[in-house]
Amino acid sequence: MLKRIYIMPQDHLLFAVPTVLIFSLLFGLYVDTSALSVTVTGAVIVMIFATMVGLKMNELTKLNAYKKLLTTAMLVNFIWVPFVATIIGFTVLRDEPHLFAGLALVALLPTSGMTIAWTGLQKGNVPAGIKLTVFGLVAGALLTPWYLLLMVGEYVPINIGEILQTIFLVVAIPLILGQVVTKLLQRRFSAQEFQKKVKPAFAPLSIWGLLYIVFVSTSARAEMLVNNLSLLAVAAIAILLFFAANFVFATWVAARFFKREDGIALVNGTVLRNLSIAVGIAAASFDAEAALLVTLAFMVQYQSITYYAKIAGRRWFRPKELEA
Repeated sequence: MLKRIYIMPQDHLLFAVPTVLIFSLLFGLYVDTSALSVTVTGAVIVMIFATMVGLKMNELTKLNAYKKLLTTAMLVNFIWVPFVATIIGFTVLRDEPHLFAGLALVALLPTSGMTIAWTGLQKGNVPAGIKLTVFGLVAGALLTPWYLLLMVGEYVPINIGEILQTIFLVVAIPLILGQVVTKLLQRRFSAQEFQKKVKPAFAPLSIWGLLYIVFVSTSARAEMLVNNLSLLAVAAIAILLFFAANFVFATWVAARFFKREDGIALVNGTVLRNLSIAVGIAAASFDAEAALLVTLAFMVQYQSITYYAKIAGRRWFRPKELEA
């Protein structure tokens, strides 16, 4: 019974995410869950840890093997994605500059723990996903203030130390824990048992971490979403166009120029954004409207990657066993 409950979200992910989203929105209208925000980092660590179990450390040292992938990801993240955001800002959001500021933050902060987690869930190149996350966070921290100056006309200082701390928390700690657990389990189980039974057992844990993050992120901002319905429609159109354009372009590049595993890492490392950092900057440096758009991006990002992973696994990134 407990095992069935444990694996249920993984087996029904397309229904689990929207169900949790709707429940979170309704629950947040009656119960203040903002105090749970401090637990999100812990949930991210758990989510990524589950994908780190069984990871071969020697894969992380192969920089030359990922040079093309890293270069392409940086070009997409800091040329294509800001370009898309700027076009949307000067068209859909031309009368809402504060919403445009929120969209700019979403566009300029690439990768998050979700990049690693979803790359693992889709059986993509996890070591590449880790590298994309680290490079993306560092580059985003350095470039975002200057991009914001150009895009929205306001220089917003970013604490580089906090970004580096985020990298350590969401990448280094899960990686170390994953390696420790892997070594312990490999002493007890044979290589075949570990690969076929033990390692797959950690996958649902990553899904549970994801659902918890969705719950906290949505419920804590439920009142803000409901109280700003007049802006919600405009913000929703902007965010949907933003993610749609990036999914299409990144998928085209990935499918055309990279093998399956690297292509999955590229899409997740360019389309998925670091919304936790973005919403913090939006709330501190702009206003509620900017934070509103980033909050909406939370909902769209979680739902869109869930559907995308399912569709991509059947079309552009079919597992090798299904290609035969």
